[in-house]
Amino acid sequence: MPRGPIDLHTHSSVSDGTETPTQLIRAALAAGLDTVAITDHDSTAGWNEAITAAEGTGLQVIRGIELSTRHEWRSVHLLGYLFDPNDAELVAETGRTRDDRLGRAERMVARLAEDFDITWDDVLAQSGGVTIGRPHIADALVARGVVANRSAAFESILHFSGGYYLPHEAPTVLDGVRMITAAGGAAVLAHPATRGREAVVDERSLARLVEAGLVGLEVGHRENTPEGRERLLELAAEFDLVTTGSSDYHGEGKPNRLAENTTTPEALDRIIAATSGVEPVRS
Repeated sequence: MPRGPIDLHTHSSVSDGTETPTQLIRAALAAGLDTVAITDHDSTAGWNEAITAAEGTGLQVIRGIELSTRHEWRSVHLLGYLFDPNDAELVAETGRTRDDRLGRAERMVARLAEDFDITWDDVLAQSGGVTIGRPHIADALVARGVVANRSAAFESILHFSGGYYLPHEAPTVLDGVRMITAAGGAAVLAHPATRGREAVVDERSLARLVEAGLVGLEVGHRENTPEGRERLLELAAEFDLVTTGSSDYHGEGKPNRLAENTTTPEALDRIIAATSGVEPVRS
């Protein structure tokens, strides 16, 4: 039986967290977790460091990713667990996404520099250098004293309606599910109810995702609305999907705290049973 909570959605400085993978593991241990998943945006570069940091601690590490995808005009995030990190299609797609994120970030900074004291070097100084995106621009704005914190940047200057936001290329969520599944992983929709019950993915689209291999829905997340969570539970029952709960921890980059939402051992067992890429690691 697990000795502590299971948290299946966390980020390190490889993407937009503020802690290195080693520091992330230390934070997971300090929070009393039994199991933690490292799920950086569009990158597996933090896996090995996280596993090394957890050696001898008894903490179970689930290797994962948060894949950037889209559904029609909307951005959709997709969690992938225990897939083969060397799968050619997934490696190529995440590489393309990271490259486009980089170009998009540079274009956004050029726009911002017309109105604010910020440079591309400021942004690079805030990043881990693997996946660069809006959070690093936000941190650069904080460092320059333009805004008080990352959340304030996202609520104003970097908001979709703020005038500086630019989209980036990403595969469809259907293709994302197919890629993760083909690589031996388990795909779970990340925080899919942030805009309420009526904005949850419709049944017809969800049926197609399930047919492509979707395993679960992240129900326990601070940004899912209460009505949205209710609808997700209905859909999970209808389509026999796993329901997970996670923190979406980013260190000091977000107010989210480890284990503020957790996943049951039974749900994790179902996720593991659906995979054939890599194994969970506990040492």
